[in-house]
Amino acid sequence: MAVYAIGDVQGCLDPLQRLLDKLRFDPAADHLWFCGDLVNRGGQSLEVLRLIKALDIHCHVVLGNHDLSLLAISMRREDEQRKVNAELQRVLFAEDREDLLDWLRKRPLMHVDAARGWAMVHAGLAPKWTIRLARQRAHEVEARLHSPDYRKLLRGMFGNQPDTWSPKLNGAERMRAIINVFTRMRFCSPKGSIAFDAKGRPGTQKPGLYPWFEVPGHAQRELRLVCGHWSTLGLSMTNNVFSIDTGCVWGGPLTALQLDAEWPRVIQVPGKSGGRPNLVED
Repeated sequence: MAVYAIGDVQGCLDPLQRLLDKLRFDPAADHLWFCGDLVNRGGQSLEVLRLIKALDIHCHVVLGNHDLSLLAISMRREDEQRKVNAELQRVLFAEDREDLLDWLRKRPLMHVDAARGWAMVHAGLAPKWTIRLARQRAHEVEARLHSPDYRKLLRGMFGNQPDTWSPKLNGAERMRAIINVFTRMRFCSPKGSIAFDAKGRPGTQKPGLYPWFEVPGHAQRELRLVCGHWSTLGLSMTNNVFSIDTGCVWGGPLTALQLDAEWPRVIQVPGKSGGRPNLVED
């Protein structure tokens, strides 16, 4: 049995199938972890959702910002849904739309496997969040997403304020702050204020900002953490954080990380445009 984490697929079915072939993925024995952002930009989001949903009992998926955006768009009037890009419209007007969206909505923000020594999120954690605290915050949002009142949450989750998590937050602002940490975090201040516009590589940010996993005085976390979201960061393994969004949709490779190896093993295949920048071979 092998366990593989896979970076942001973003609607790129062909690279995903190439990667599963290279892994010699056996659903009878192996397990997949997906770091979120299953959809948008790659042209095959409908097919990606169908494939991963079909693998449901063999995989864990956490929600990314593009996944949540799709769910929010699905709450709009039909005429507004028809204004989004053609790729998402194929999902929104598919015959199995309700099954796919209901399945996607019930994915968590965080997956923890203490026995294996790993946790997974899409983007990051607030500086002061331990794994235990992060799991508690994730469960708050998940309970709302899985409840009959989920539409209210999806309609109120967009926005850059508040940009800093505080346990004193409540209502829609509390939910939005938690979601932004889990799905949009890259750079932040030592207090955890998210720099939403800073999307480049480390070294390009303004003074006083740090990659979220390098903030001075950040909480010690007892588990390794795998995540995606930050394509300009590329493959990064530092401070027990393994970032594996290598920009498949932009022509970079699609990356898998074998989590049950003695040291996490990197496996990559060419991404959407066939580009092979920085490929790490077996």
